[in-house]
Amino acid sequence: MLSAATLFALHSAMSFPTVVFDDGKGELAPLTDLRASFDLRTGMTTTLERLTGSLRLVALAVPESLERLTRERHALPVNDFSGVAPGPVLLVNGRSPLATAMVPALRVGEVLRDPGSGDIIAAVVDGPAAIKRLLSGDSAGLSPVQSPALADASIVPRPLLLSRPWHIRALRDPCLDADLAWHAPARLKTIASPELGAGVLRVGRDALVVPRSAEVFPSVVFDTTFGPIIVDQHAVIRPGAIICGPAYIGPHSHILDRCLIKPHTSIGPHCKIAGEVGGTIFQGFANKAHDGHLGDSYVGEWANLGAGTTNSNLLNTYAEVVCRASPDGPNERTGETFLGAIIGDHCKFAICTRIMTGAIVHTGTMWAATAPVSGCVAAFGWVTDAGTRPYALGKFIEVARTVMARRKLTMSDAYAERLMELHGLRSPFPERGS
Repeated sequence: MLSAATLFALHSAMSFPTVVFDDGKGELAPLTDLRASFDLRTGMTTTLERLTGSLRLVALAVPESLERLTRERHALPVNDFSGVAPGPVLLVNGRSPLATAMVPALRVGEVLRDPGSGDIIAAVVDGPAAIKRLLSGDSAGLSPVQSPALADASIVPRPLLLSRPWHIRALRDPCLDADLAWHAPARLKTIASPELGAGVLRVGRDALVVPRSAEVFPSVVFDTTFGPIIVDQHAVIRPGAIICGPAYIGPHSHILDRCLIKPHTSIGPHCKIAGEVGGTIFQGFANKAHDGHLGDSYVGEWANLGAGTTNSNLLNTYAEVVCRASPDGPNERTGETFLGAIIGDHCKFAICTRIMTGAIVHTGTMWAATAPVSGCVAAFGWVTDAGTRPYALGKFIEVARTVMARRKLTMSDAYAERLMELHGLRSPFPERGS
């Protein structure tokens, strides 16, 4: 767990105006197919929300392919630095969820790099012109510095930058712990938590935040023995549910009857969750509304796990999990023993689907085969026992619009264009089992 000093650094005010940037590096698909790296939910919050609590943000920078989507989501200028005042500006890499634990001491003309990849974690430059130069790859004149935090993994856990999909699992616990440790005391001061109703049981002494707008039914159990629990506005916790901290339940999400939420789970907004879920991040707007196990996983938006869908998060040999970030990529060691599935946006799984340890399922997959999901599954595949074929774009867009309309959302032109672009870039479909 991060130290108290580091928690303070994560959420203390920084003096320089700040630009958060997505450098587009690494192989992070499907996580970043439809969002910038800083919009990933890496703990209770997205990385950008975490940085907003400690930095004075003035602009965002993203790859061109994500520019329109990012403009829709944020009021800050995107790839436009004309409004940035002359003088020192802090640049922070959005692939670094815990960046502010490393950068408080940076001065003008200094750059902090990842010792492994050499990629920039943060830098302080002088003025808008210098921002453009640095983002274009020109770091001339900047002096490299070594943050004390980089030498101590107990202060800032590894990896320092997200560069593979499974890295979101590696940084899940420290990010969630830091978020809860900051937000729980702050919310307890501002949110009037009602007395828990008759039949609701609280176990443990850590913080429990339940706003008045949340609906908690009798026979719910909140267990804060091992960490805080924050329930957000208008969430619904149905009868028989057990929630074990540290955990976060996002706004308007429904935890369904007899659901078991195990530690280090973060559920974003507008989700429906049932069965057994542990150590999993839901970006938001996703459904796992039936029995089945899901552990040590990430679930993108608009995904749906059919009844009985279950995943493995541990090999029978207890060995390190090996994954491929892309269907045609090399096998790589993940450093993880417990690693479930990385599930992209708009993925759908038929009833009783089995998902094997370390599966990476790319955006838009529809899996209705009796064979288990394993390895790295290419984007926009329509997978049945008859084989794998491309998910027709028109049909995919039609289904996506329908699903979003169920949450009273309308697909924007920018979102549709990005889906079309991703569909056109999809990888060839390997034979299942190869």
